[in-house]
Amino acid sequence: MSKTIMVSYEGNPCYTIEIQKDFCLLPEKLKALGYGNQKVCIISDSNVAAFYLEELKAMLASQFIYCTSFVFEAGESSKNTDTVGAVYQHLIQHQFDRKDLLVALGGGVVGDLAGFAAATYLRGIDFIQIPTTLLSQTDSSIGGKTGVDFMQYKNMVGAFYMPKLVYMNLSALKSLPARQFFAGTAELIKHGFIKDAAYTQFIENQSDKIIAQDYDAMEETIYQSCLIKRDVVERDPKEQGERALLNFGHTIGHAVEKLSDFKLSHGECVALGMVAAAYLSWKRGNIKREEFDQLKNILKEYKLPIVLNAFSHTPKEILAATKLDKKMEAGKVKFILLKTLGEAYVTKDVTDAEILEAISYIAASQM
Repeated sequence: MSKTIMVSYEGNPCYTIEIQKDFCLLPEKLKALGYGNQKVCIISDSNVAAFYLEELKAMLASQFIYCTSFVFEAGESSKNTDTVGAVYQHLIQHQFDRKDLLVALGGGVVGDLAGFAAATYLRGIDFIQIPTTLLSQTDSSIGGKTGVDFMQYKNMVGAFYMPKLVYMNLSALKSLPARQFFAGTAELIKHGFIKDAAYTQFIENQSDKIIAQDYDAMEETIYQSCLIKRDVVERDPKEQGERALLNFGHTIGHAVEKLSDFKLSHGECVALGMVAAAYLSWKRGNIKREEFDQLKNILKEYKLPIVLNAFSHTPKEILAATKLDKKMEAGKVKFILLKTLGEAYVTKDVTDAEILEAISYIAASQM
């Protein structure tokens, strides 16, 4: 059983999202796209490579004229221009040209970094995404955002560059540590709260099956999340307007993530950021207290934090870190708030005092 979603770019069909139970159909999908008489380089990290690199190399080696791999140390600390430079060096040494193919095998860090290398090597080489985490399957692999961190600035250097295929093997989720799996559910929850109240209800009602990774429940959940992400990026491929809604929870979340020196995961930080943003939405009279409590309860159900415990930085330091976010516009933070459950909006009128109050709320010892 599988599901396929077509993603268009600037009005034209661009690539498909393949939701599959294993890697078996990957060679067939690549052949249908005209790949085979090229070189291929699989880019992965040390965690994912240990599980899937040899299987994928064996599968692609018989189809491509040459198959190589580049593996970097897992973690956000590798997501930088130095690692991209090492990828360039590897591709040059193996004489890759524009007709060859890169494969991003891994989570969001791998996809972002490999995509940026693809966008910039020889001014553009084809790549495909094989996301192996829940976070990357439902969010980062879709929409063509690529990039790396620069100094202390997250995703500051990047490009919009579309993959030729996004191939999801849902069985890969079974190899995730529990904390990483739950971190990925933050994006599912985000999609429901910004775009689809019925989907939020589904995530809430099906929580037992999703947490147990029941295949049918996971397939439907990921499919619905991908549809929401697809619809947003098609309407706003380069984040000129609506796509910014996908940053719900990210303004404060990114600041916390950076100040934690990435000891807190992206999903955990987004969860905290969503609580802060929902708090502001409630304080402004947009959402009801029950809806605010519902968000927190769903996050708790999926083992995500709603309180910033034992954090060495003050709310004022977190506020200052939000000013370094790339989503700043004319000196103002673009903040995503909820108008109602399932409908979000972008505003630039959130004051520092409001942001500080929201940060102080999640930093409190009790909720």
